[in-house]
Amino acid sequence: MEIIVAPDTGLCYGVKRALNLARKVRRERSGAVTTLGSLIHNPRVIRDLERGGIASEENQEKIAGGTVVIRSHGVSPEVYEALLRRGLEVVDATCPIVRSIQRRVADLARRNIGIVLVGDPEHPEIKGLVGHSRGGATVLDSEEAAGALPPAKKRAVLAQSTQDFPLFERVVVRLLEKTGELRVFNTICRFTQARQASTLELARRVEALFIIGGRSSSNTQKLFHISRRVLPRTYFIESADEIEPGILEGVRSVGISGGASTPPEAIDEAVRAVRAGFDTNSRMEKNPPCPK
Repeated sequence: MEIIVAPDTGLCYGVKRALNLARKVRRERSGAVTTLGSLIHNPRVIRDLERGGIASEENQEKIAGGTVVIRSHGVSPEVYEALLRRGLEVVDATCPIVRSIQRRVADLARRNIGIVLVGDPEHPEIKGLVGHSRGGATVLDSEEAAGALPPAKKRAVLAQSTQDFPLFERVVVRLLEKTGELRVFNTICRFTQARQASTLELARRVEALFIIGGRSSSNTQKLFHISRRVLPRTYFIESADEIEPGILEGVRSVGISGGASTPPEAIDEAVRAVRAGFDTNSRMEKNPPCPK
C-alpha cells in the first residue's frame, strides 16, 4: 500500500490571506460581518466561518449594514463603488495576484487595446476582470470559441488566475492565426501552475487518485480534468466520507491532491480514509466470505 500526497496541496496564499482578513475583521469589529459571495469555494470552510459569525451573501442589495469583505476573487469597480455609496465598511481581500491582473486589464482598456480573457464567464474573478475592462473584454472558455473570433490588428490575451495552462496555450495559438499583433500575458498563478504540474505527475505514478475540494471550485475542477486525461481512476470528492473500500479494490497505490481552497485537515482525513479502505480490503482478501 502506498499513499502519496501531491506537493503544493492545500490552501493557497490568496485564500489564506482572505480567511485571515475575514477572521481579523470579526475579532476587531462589532456589528455584522458579511462576505460578498462565498469567501472560498469550500462548503466545509464556509460552515466554519458561519459558526464564527461571518455570514455570506451573493446579492449585495441584501447586505443591510456592517462590514463587507471582498473575497479573494475580487469584484468590478462598479460593485466596489456601490458598496461604498451605501455606507458599508469594505475590507478588500482580493488576492494580490488577481489584483495585479485587474490593474493590467484596466491599463489595456485605457489604451483601447482589444482584451481577451481565457476563463469561465460565470466565475467571479472573470466577472470582476470584465468590469475592470470597462465591459470591453471578450471571454473565451474554449479553443473553438477563439477560432470563431474575427480577425483583428491588435489584441491582448490574459488568463483567469486558475486557468488550465494547456487550454491557455491552445487559445493563444488560435488567436495568433487571427491577430496581427498579439500581446500575451500568462497571468495564471504560479502556485496554480505548480499544483497542476504536480497533480499531473502524480497521476502518472499511481493507480488511483482522489482530488479533494468543493465541487464549485474552478481550480479543483481543473485538477480533476487534468488528472482524468491520463488516469481514468480519478475521483473528485468533497470529503473523506465519499471514499469507500470498493473504490480501492485492486489498487495498491493512491494519490491525493487538493484545490487551493481545500483545508489541510480535509487532506489528512482523506489519507486516513484511504488507509482504512486498504485495511478493509486486505482483511476481506485474507478472510473471504464463506460460500453458501
